[in-house]
Amino acid sequence: MQLPAPRGPLTDRLFAELSRPPHAFGPPPADAYGVEEDSQLALFVCYELHYQGFDGVDDRWEWNPAVLALRERLERWFERWLARRVPRPPAPPPQEVPRALAALVAADDGPSLSAYLRGRADARRFREFVIHRSIYQLKEADPHTWGIPRLLGRPKAALVEIQSDEYGGGRPERMHAELFRATMRGLGLDDSYGAYLGSAPGVTLAISNVMSLFGLHRRRRGALLGHLAAFEMTSSLPNRRYSQGLRRLGGDAGARRYYDEHVQADAVHEQIAAHDLCGAFAAEHPGLTGDILYGAACALTLDRLFAEHLLGRWREGRTSLWEADAEVTTR
Repeated sequence: MQLPAPRGPLTDRLFAELSRPPHAFGPPPADAYGVEEDSQLALFVCYELHYQGFDGVDDRWEWNPAVLALRERLERWFERWLARRVPRPPAPPPQEVPRALAALVAADDGPSLSAYLRGRADARRFREFVIHRSIYQLKEADPHTWGIPRLLGRPKAALVEIQSDEYGGGRPERMHAELFRATMRGLGLDDSYGAYLGSAPGVTLAISNVMSLFGLHRRRRGALLGHLAAFEMTSSLPNRRYSQGLRRLGGDAGARRYYDEHVQADAVHEQIAAHDLCGAFAAEHPGLTGDILYGAACALTLDRLFAEHLLGRWREGRTSLWEADAEVTTR
């Protein structure tokens, strides 16, 4: 993956530093933070150093103190960004966590992007949707895997069970990231990792950033599990609709397999995540039940903001992608 074009003073400065051998540098001034596109992209790049990294960027940057100091400032900005958009649900008693998660999911009334893609989207818009999703889906499950060494007993076994399915049960061709690459190829898109990072707007980057924020901090492990539970509990029906929409547009079985796989797998995963993962973790850590619900609320809110962005842009006849790259990525 290549570093994308900068979107403001933060990314301009960060990318210039990362293009050199690791060294110390001072953080940007306080007034540089707060431009959403710039800050989300800078944070994503800082996090990506812990995943696959970037061509031409020395791997030693991953733990460089200057990058970590910048990331800490960006995380503080992002936590405030989330707090303004995601009301913190009341902390339920531990035994009520699965029920509280289900109620939170049931109360979500965001617009149905999946219904639009099933029945109304043309091929160009469906491709745009897949481009957005590629930012996370090509490393699907990796952010939540950070939680495994931070758990014990029943919650740990439950998370490993879910993640094992995400990684294809040991069969590389069945890894969900690989199935998504087949969807991209079926739509004539570049399936290489991070190919469309420069096309992803801030709301798309935020979906990945919140998972990394929760996954890379042990103190956020409750929120990470709640996020995963909401992710799994809201997956089966949308993926059924995505598959139906892709079939309507002529997508073959190989292109639809990613979505079809999630219809069945996530129907099982949602029960494991709500009860064996979050329920058992809440019983062991009753003081973290509020974090579990907050992580779930973040997942639901960001998914709603994402749907509102795509549907709003499409109603206006505009691309939903980062417009600086729109001409290149929608061809």
